[in-house]
Amino acid sequence: MLSKKVKEFRNKQGWSQQKLAEKTGLSFNTITKIEQGTGTSPTLKTLLKLADAFGVGVDELIGRN
Repeated sequence: MLSKKVKEFRNKQGWSQQKLAEKTGLSFNTITKIEQGTGTSPTLKTLLKLADAFGVGVDELIGRN
């Protein structure tokens, strides 16, 4: 599940939600909603920003093998 993976990668980096927001250019609210699994599904652009920030592929970010 995306929410768990984002939180897992963020914690591995030692980043706060605010730090992740700064690294990706996404809003703090967006990061919070993704980690809580609320709101609308993130766009591909958002997924790419997250994956780039963590240095992983989108498949790994969304937990797809």
